[in-house]
Amino acid sequence: MTYRQAQELGGQVRKGEKSATVVKYGTIEKENEDGDDQRIPYCRAYRVFNADQIEGLADEFYIRPEPPRDKPRAFYDLRRDVIHMPPIATFQAAQGYYGTLAHELTHWTGADKRLERFKRFNDRTAYAVEELVAEIGACMLGVQIGVEPEFDQSAAYVEGWLQAMKDDKRAIFCAASEAQKAVDYITEKASREAPAAQVAA
Repeated sequence: MTYRQAQELGGQVRKGEKSATVVKYGTIEKENEDGDDQRIPYCRAYRVFNADQIEGLADEFYIRPEPPRDKPRAFYDLRRDVIHMPPIATFQAAQGYYGTLAHELTHWTGADKRLERFKRFNDRTAYAVEELVAEIGACMLGVQIGVEPEFDQSAAYVEGWLQAMKDDKRAIFCAASEAQKAVDYITEKASREAPAAQVAA
């Protein structure tokens, strides 16, 4: 907007701000001597300022970034044997919610009353390997349900994974095998319980 337009709207261009030039092209209609309408082209230059260079305008003139949202915290609580998932609205996209749920669900399969994975892997690299199992399991489940995996959370675990693979060259194969068992367990349980749910409905 022009300096004058800003003032009319209650704003004030900040001191030292530089304007940009815009040119408006148009036509005006005018009657010629014969009484016919005639279109006369014109151009006019204006010196304008961006709303970000102006203080005191109404909020609708400014593009405000959304306040950063806390990363939703999801986890599997082994002691209580429950998966905690924050509301889906706290995720940037639905695929993030379902990908995270698949990750936590893979952890859930490791409990003693399921696949007993936690009991079998309890050395110093167990945590890193378990996270790798959960990530691979989430990817496998994602393929089955049509959810593209997101790897933005994986970066936190990469160092641990590298150390686990340095300590044991077969760690990646072991993790993939355990992930496959977890996914098989989940899909088999889901297929058994789905017909029962349909009958109840």
